[in-house]
Amino acid sequence: MPASNIYYQGPLSDHFDGIRFLNPAGEPETDRSLGDVLRWRRTAPDTPWPSAVEVVPVVPDVRVDGLRVTMVGHATLLIQLGGLNILTDPVWSDRASPLAFAGPRRVTSPGIELDALPPIDAILLSHNHYDHLDMAALRMLHARHDPLIVTPLGNDAIVHRHLPKARIQTGDWGDAIDFAPGAKAHIVPALHWSSRGLRDRRMALWGGFMVEAAGKLVYFAGDTGYGTGNIFRGIHARFGAPDLAILPIGAYDPRWFMAAQHCDPEEAIQIMLDTGAKAAVGMHWGTFKLTDETRTDPTERLSAGLMARGIDPGRFVALHPADVADFG
Repeated sequence: MPASNIYYQGPLSDHFDGIRFLNPAGEPETDRSLGDVLRWRRTAPDTPWPSAVEVVPVVPDVRVDGLRVTMVGHATLLIQLGGLNILTDPVWSDRASPLAFAGPRRVTSPGIELDALPPIDAILLSHNHYDHLDMAALRMLHARHDPLIVTPLGNDAIVHRHLPKARIQTGDWGDAIDFAPGAKAHIVPALHWSSRGLRDRRMALWGGFMVEAAGKLVYFAGDTGYGTGNIFRGIHARFGAPDLAILPIGAYDPRWFMAAQHCDPEEAIQIMLDTGAKAAVGMHWGTFKLTDETRTDPTERLSAGLMARGIDPGRFVALHPADVADFG
């Protein structure tokens, strides 16, 4: 048992015990044992994905006055809002892994090539898992754009080991960070966990973001389970209804293993309703095979779930890499 946190030293709180961060009280436990992992792998069904799915990359406008989202892949999206360019959890590497030769390999190429990106003002980095924190991508983005990285506590130590001159601002759940004139990123809770290796579990905080800019609210959930739903109802109580919610809809099977850390499409619909979001887009599906569902199961279940609840399917759309969506 480590005697100290290798990324962060700070005061104790209701979600930090001095060494490890915790999910909010009353929410399901996310830690899984080696026995749980072996049970999962023993019982995993044969659900192969295609080796590649065609993507025709797009070239985004340099600036957008309104609100536009372009899917790069997985949890990487370009948010263009009121003339600002924001990237979420940028991953351009071929594998979501610490190894170049093993680990989940992308089946969709990025919807925007790195060289085609407009000037990036800020990066929202939700947590340190390899399918969200890609050091190779951050290195290239830092060299080309020098964006401000906004991230929960402890993740700055990980990035600064590789990019000591990167501009980073960290915060706890509930903190707000000004990242441009008139623009704020509020760090909000998520039900998840963190690690980059075998001995750093939950030593850096995870979270989502509520972006407030140009008279709009955009919620990027990061990775999250649904749990009791309290954190999403709390987000609505604090901020009101977001104009757009960017929500994960994939990497959810088997439920006994994944439910505490990844919501399924039906739960993502409930998050949209709990937050009161006027519109939603689905992410975190179809690029990396991380769990047991088929590649298209998330979109099929999302469509069926919206139909079953009588919700206009245009209110919540799953984005494929290179898809572009405008809102308002």
